[in-house]
Amino acid sequence: MVYCAPRRMPWAPLFPLRVQRINSMTDTEQELRGLQSLDAHAIEALHDRYYPEVYRYILYRLGDLDTAEDIASDVFVRLLEATQAGRGPRQTLRGWLLGTAHHMVMDHFRRFYAGRETQLGDNLPSGADDPAHALESIEQRRAVQSALGRLTQEQQHVLALRFGGGYSLEETADMMGKKANAIKALQFRALGALRRALTEHSL
Repeated sequence: MVYCAPRRMPWAPLFPLRVQRINSMTDTEQELRGLQSLDAHAIEALHDRYYPEVYRYILYRLGDLDTAEDIASDVFVRLLEATQAGRGPRQTLRGWLLGTAHHMVMDHFRRFYAGRETQLGDNLPSGADDPAHALESIEQRRAVQSALGRLTQEQQHVLALRFGGGYSLEETADMMGKKANAIKALQFRALGALRRALTEHSL
């Protein structure tokens, strides 16, 4: 008697996932083609899709609504300029946009610490019923921003992606070019450093 193994297709359960990935890649390729051809409808669709993510990332880093809006808009201007110059993204738009946002945030911090001063009155919420509460809120935000500023660029970047952008470990690892375990360790060290900086600030 000859034993015949049951007919199976071990790859079958993976097929839908594989098709989904191919479709996803195709969407990305279509986005890049639309961008590279400077198609107005494609550019508008890209802006609508990615602007909220870029804005949230920058807002988490800066804590200032107006500045976050300005820098987020500038990120997309740089995207068009880079594309026209042949230096635009080649593989992933999200990674390019957030990477550019990161560099622009760091440029903003350099200019800020080089001598630009903020006026407290400009940061007060309009129509605030309780000025004392508003001032306390501003001071708390400044304390967090000051503590974040003491972290390394890489630590700031990973916290902004994970908590500002809400990306998973795997997504963050992909955008930062690292493995998920490395991102987990980096995030752990960044949170520890942030906690220490906040504690020292409150002393």
